Amino acid sequence: MKDTIISQDITYIGADDKTIDLFESQYIVPNGISYNSYLIKDEKNVIMDTIDKRKTDEWLANLEKALTSEKPDYLVISHLEPDHAYNIELLAKKYPAMKLIGNEKTFAFLPQFFDIPDLQTRKIVVKEGDELNLGTHTLQFFMAPMVHWPEVMVTYEKTEKILFSADAFGKFGALDTEEPWACEARRYYFNIVGKYGLQVQALLKKLAGLEVNMICPLHGPILKQNLEHYIKKYDIWSSYQPEDDGVLIAYASIHGNTADAARELAKMLEAKGAKKVVLTDLARDDMAEAIEDAFRYDKMVLAASSYNFGVFPPMEQFLHHLSGKNYQNRKIAIIENGTWAPTAGKCMRDIVETMKNMTICDTQVTIRSRLNEESRIKLEELAEEILSLNV
Repeated sequence: MKDTIISQDITYIGADDKTIDLFESQYIVPNGISYNSYLIKDEKNVIMDTIDKRKTDEWLANLEKALTSEKPDYLVISHLEPDHAYNIELLAKKYPAMKLIGNEKTFAFLPQFFDIPDLQTRKIVVKEGDELNLGTHTLQFFMAPMVHWPEVMVTYEKTEKILFSADAFGKFGALDTEEPWACEARRYYFNIVGKYGLQVQALLKKLAGLEVNMICPLHGPILKQNLEHYIKKYDIWSSYQPEDDGVLIAYASIHGNTADAARELAKMLEAKGAKKVVLTDLARDDMAEAIEDAFRYDKMVLAASSYNFGVFPPMEQFLHHLSGKNYQNRKIAIIENGTWAPTAGKCMRDIVETMKNMTICDTQVTIRSRLNEESRIKLEELAEEILSLNV
């Protein structure tokens, strides 16, 4: 269930969106998404971010109910992406005495989105470590550039030790969805933030010096217990290390013969004692989930048909997504298929070799149209080599 009370003085005023078809027009969200926003009431009242236009009316009602008869003194702008910032101009007009808090990059970008005529007199520019006293509460600001836009910053409330973490520690799924955190948080992280591991590591180093009792992200649930677990996950993910011992078999098959080989290899690996084997059809399954699994497991098999003297496009798309997200530190096996001129293997290898610290199996399986006795023997050899990579 949605927990709207953060503490005596801090209230959740965001909204769930369960009718959205694609988040950022590309990621399926079967359980919706939450747009999180918070109100801190003190001698000075502070709104922590606005939300997406799709839920403006609900958000305004939540805000007015939480404010009662009071007015906000400040709006903290953690991130200017429209799913969090759409209502800045509306709010500035509604509350003309309210000040806007952001950093230099925030106010460099803000006029690209909004027309606020008196912005120069209303803006408060903060930099690393600056503090704002509200009365009982004190806010401290830390820059988090490229987690995942250049202007992103996080806010630490020093009295109750609450971190308002912007997109960090976010998750797909509405707040009233009952599901484990890790799966949709992992899919969110690698597809939204995954390219910027170095920047996430820099933010984690800053957080290491703070005592944090609660994390309030801009998407997903408020994290109140076992925070070490979530921080450890982010440390693994952002350092590009595998999370689990397992094999992802990602295949791109035109007529089904390459898919048959992928399934045959999965059976071989399981029979030989592989801890975890996951199959994904790159032509049909969710690409974002395939990317998530590629980062999750330490080994990956790429199986693809040749196509126009290259590789079948779903595989090429998958590999370019991984490359763009700094995929690295993994062990890779290659299976190609081609009736007269197999080219998929070379194309896949060429892309993988541009990535950092990648180990490619010596055994490469070439299928001529469909599996036969010879290629099945090579598949067995490949299964043995994949499992030997654990040693």
